[in-house]
Amino acid sequence: MVDGLRMIRVISTDESLVASARAATSGLEGWEMAQHDSVDDLLAAPPVAGDVILIDKWLRGGNVFEACRSLTGHTRCRTFIMVEQGNTLAGPIARFCGGTGVLTRPLAASQLRDAIEASGGPRPALPAERRSAPDPRSLPQDLLTDLQGEPDPGLIAALIDGETGLFNYAFLNFKLDEEVKRAVRSSQPLACVMLGFEGQADEDVLGRLSAIFLDTSRDTDTLGRFDESSFLFLLPGTGPDGAGVMARRVVEAASEQGLADIVGDPLALAVGIATCPHPEIKRKEDLFQQTRDAFFAARQAGGGLVTAV
Repeated sequence: MVDGLRMIRVISTDESLVASARAATSGLEGWEMAQHDSVDDLLAAPPVAGDVILIDKWLRGGNVFEACRSLTGHTRCRTFIMVEQGNTLAGPIARFCGGTGVLTRPLAASQLRDAIEASGGPRPALPAERRSAPDPRSLPQDLLTDLQGEPDPGLIAALIDGETGLFNYAFLNFKLDEEVKRAVRSSQPLACVMLGFEGQADEDVLGRLSAIFLDTSRDTDTLGRFDESSFLFLLPGTGPDGAGVMARRVVEAASEQGLADIVGDPLALAVGIATCPHPEIKRKEDLFQQTRDAFFAARQAGGGLVTAV
């Protein structure tokens, strides 16, 4: 910040976005713009409270929502994600990840001015009474309510599967990227579990199955619905043995409750497990592929558990 000016800090290598941000900033009295290639570049000389950070949704070499969460932990700046017009899901997810909201590209001075004025000062710290850990058996929707106060219908719709109350595919994709990077960076174990069945099940059975997942999981685990008949779990700090214990508990509980598909056949649950760190796992796609292959092998065998090696 120079001569009392506040800064608009743009994290992007997209020349058109940087140019539109520069033009928009020039129309704001008391503001200047700085461009950064990455989050690490920005944090090398941390911004001051009151600065505004704009992150390109198409952030090169990283996940923009993970970047948003990282900045929330290191700055007290207002942080916006730059998205294309018509993107209705990014706003709730950005706020869930600690951001202030989203702005659309190309950026106009009026849009930037309105966003700054509407968002007020630096993002406040989370009140102490809302920092406590949620009930480990809470549905993701309850967790989001705990984090946000009053539930945000847009956020719920963006992140939660309506039939099961678990996280949906969009959030799983974001969370898988975040957890794999954390595991690789810290050399801490991470288990990925895919569990599913053949055919279809009605909403009551899906709800009972979701309750089993919650009863056998920890508050640090991410539980989500991958597609119509399969689910994906991310278990931080867990190796293959621990993931196997959790999976067997799920299968046993489903059998004890007599869960069946829509034609009355017992649910034959198949489970695939993969873990990292692993020499062949560097990205989320690597972990997912190993998990998916193990799951298909278990399903082809008619059920049971297969762990990738």
